[in-house]
Amino acid sequence: MEAQKTAVEAIVALTGYDRAVVAESIRRFYLAGVRDPKRLTFKGLQAFART
Repeated sequence: MEAQKTAVEAIVALTGYDRAVVAESIRRFYLAGVRDPKRLTFKGLQAFART
């Protein structure tokens, strides 16, 4: 759970996206098995760069 919070805070700070949207995306990655905060942040930034 702490990994999710860390990743959400990092992505919101770097991109300015809505916290709820970022949290939902990170939650999906977490449920898919990604547990490392750095990896969650990286995958999240990749996903938001594509949109």
